Amino acid sequence: MLELLGEPIAVFIVGLTGGILLGLAARLGRFCTLGMIEDAHFGGDRGRMWMWVLAIGTAMVLNFAADAAGLVDLTAASLLANRFSVLGAVLGGLMFGYGMAQAGNCGYGMLARLGGGDLRALVIALVMGVTAYMTLSGLLAVARETLFPVIPALRPSGYAHGLASATGLPEQAFGIAAGLALIGLAVAFIGPEKRRGRLFWGAVVGLAISSGFIGTWYVAANGFEALPVQSHTFTAPLGDTIRYAMFSTAVDPGFALGSVLGVVAGGFLGSLIRDGFRWEACDDARELRRQMGGAALMGVGAVIAAGCSVGQGLSAFSLLGFNAPIVAASIWLGAFVGLRQLILGGRSAAEF
Repeated sequence: MLELLGEPIAVFIVGLTGGILLGLAARLGRFCTLGMIEDAHFGGDRGRMWMWVLAIGTAMVLNFAADAAGLVDLTAASLLANRFSVLGAVLGGLMFGYGMAQAGNCGYGMLARLGGGDLRALVIALVMGVTAYMTLSGLLAVARETLFPVIPALRPSGYAHGLASATGLPEQAFGIAAGLALIGLAVAFIGPEKRRGRLFWGAVVGLAISSGFIGTWYVAANGFEALPVQSHTFTAPLGDTIRYAMFSTAVDPGFALGSVLGVVAGGFLGSLIRDGFRWEACDDARELRRQMGGAALMGVGAVIAAGCSVGQGLSAFSLLGFNAPIVAASIWLGAFVGLRQLILGGRSAAEF
């Protein structure tokens, strides 16, 4: 099958499949970073927070169990193969979180909303993609590389691998144990409201995240091209998608393109099931200006932090990457500050 499809199409399908699951989870399961933070602080409901914890735990168990079974080599993932700046994790996370509140959602949520017909989400996604590429390889790249360097790690930069090195026990044991603990906490505290749905969609998100690492590793290990082992993130891939749309005859499709299109497709299917597809646009220029500014902050912040709310908060966290908790906490704090500013002004930012 791999010989028939070719490596770029194979990883595209891996990304597309997981992306569809994530898009459905956003629309039908209301899986949303900003909505989770708003519920926890201003809505008195921590159910979506525990759904997020369940997603991390599920992906963690699947990742490390697959690693133990020889189905993936997690050390090949770039999130563990490199050392990232702690300062970048904090500053980038704060920028991303605050920008997410101002924009009304993260890149993942915007793509799901775009699938439901929200044209504001298209504008915000375009701004995020362009500013991310400006920071990766454009006008801001030299400053980013100087201030927040990414250095190849001498050993895997993850907590499970660090504990394994210190104790001599297998890293898979630490990863599976941590994942099971998170799942147990989520099941215990998720609460009775929408319990089954939240448990189900949290597990679906965890499966989607793990499928990215396992699928891309399989293609990389069995193909001839040097492909990255990765999972879902939604900032730089927006730029990759824009680039592919402009230069598709010279650029191969890949995991990032499949992931982005998959979330849009999942959001579209979910909108048909949930409340119907309908076109929406912004009728307030000041609000759109605020959202575009938030999108620019997210684009820059996610690159500095080496990931967004999904890329670090789920994908890197499920590998027990060193910086993942730092980025996640910084995003949470930045979002809280932005939400508080908006809500005290009479607006609610989360739309899922």
